[in-house]
Amino acid sequence: MTIGRLPRAALGAVAGAVLLVAGASAALAGTTAPAPVSDGRYGVYPVGSTAAIGPAAVDNLTFRGGTTGAVDLNPRVFLIFWGSQWRTDTLHVQTYLQNFVKGLGTTQDSWSRVTSQYCQGVPRGTVNCGTAGQHPKFTGSVFAGSFTDTAAAAPNHATAAQIAQEAVRGAQHFGNTTQAPNLNAQYVVVSPTGTHPDGFNAGAGFCAYHSSTKASFGRIAYTNMPYVRDAGRGCATNSVNAGAAGQLDGFSVVEGHEYAESVTDFFPGGGWLDSRGAENGDKCQAPKKNITLPTGTFAVQATWSNKMSGCAFS
Repeated sequence: MTIGRLPRAALGAVAGAVLLVAGASAALAGTTAPAPVSDGRYGVYPVGSTAAIGPAAVDNLTFRGGTTGAVDLNPRVFLIFWGSQWRTDTLHVQTYLQNFVKGLGTTQDSWSRVTSQYCQGVPRGTVNCGTAGQHPKFTGSVFAGSFTDTAAAAPNHATAAQIAQEAVRGAQHFGNTTQAPNLNAQYVVVSPTGTHPDGFNAGAGFCAYHSSTKASFGRIAYTNMPYVRDAGRGCATNSVNAGAAGQLDGFSVVEGHEYAESVTDFFPGGGWLDSRGAENGDKCQAPKKNITLPTGTFAVQATWSNKMSGCAFS
């Protein structure tokens, strides 16, 4: 078991399963086609993540040889608030997450730029890209849109396939129905309070994860982002800020974790991982602090820097 990560074999067990339901694009065409299937859980933010970095974590990430889609070269984040339950949002989670993502990628955001040292288009096994290859670029806010999907209630116990389907629905909503725009798009499926997407609960072993799925128009990257406050401190609530000021800490800490990992391992498994399969966020879950962006102050964790052989916030 890696630090802050469940065994990859267990996490990927659902990958490759054939689950047939009516796909959104097929429904529009009046035909039946295989629904999107999750490629498994990657970059899991585990419940109760407080472990310090041990000696085994001083194991730099290496490039795993993926081609197009190994890293997110021009990050664009789409938020999908899933379900009619979001018509009530007492804690203003939607506004908080929108403001967090809107601040990422701006000139004030040095935290995201830790990921710009990684690249694609270099030999498998590369540790330091230098100026070689293609690197993520941050030239402005990564926020690309928000969709509150209130057409129906989100399932109380959504399956991995249903979450993948909602990510595809979001891509269609935003008009991203070819492969090209989806080579940089991260779809964050945020479930409402009281639901248990893919088995999420305080004892499930995860707070969120990122994955990818194959749609009729190509492969897309997405995050399963449960309502992490339901798990309390186990999913980073009040992990940086005390009292009411920290009741939404978990949303920026956990989504920030998955966002940074999606930048460096976009279509999972082909980007940057260490020898145990851990991604940049998995290795640095204990160090947390506030960062100040143009849109507010938000709690985040550190991410791994090969340049420092350690965790970094900038």
